[in-house]
Amino acid sequence: MKVIVVDDNKKNKNLEIEYRLNVFLEWLIYMFGYALVLLITSNLFRSLYVENILYGFLAAIIIYILNKTIKPFLVTFTLPLIGMSLGLFYFVINVFILLIVSLILGKHFYLTGFLSPFIVSIFISIMNVLMESLIIKPLIERCKK
Repeated sequence: MKVIVVDDNKKNKNLEIEYRLNVFLEWLIYMFGYALVLLITSNLFRSLYVENILYGFLAAIIIYILNKTIKPFLVTFTLPLIGMSLGLFYFVINVFILLIVSLILGKHFYLTGFLSPFIVSIFISIMNVLMESLIIKPLIERCKK
């Protein structure tokens, strides 16, 4: 009779590493998708300029960080304005986030104009929803199978 000892701790660590790798790869797919949206928007609208895919990727990462840190406070602080404008002020917050990214990246990513950044913000939001629902989520689901 043989006794086999299985180290469950090692098995759990491998599963945890695999899970973290999957989460990172999903995040990376989202960032490249959002960088692509920024480049497409830059080509369609003259008021947004993104130099290349590298700066689009950096802008997507910075926007992601700002959306996770600053945006919740801005939304909470301006909730009455968002309610009174029936949600349109939310796009002003998105423009503010894009302007912060413009300040950080300088000449490689910038917004110009007064009304056009508002329209660009709406277009980016719509493109992100379409990209996520039509391309990114099906791609991730296909990779999980």
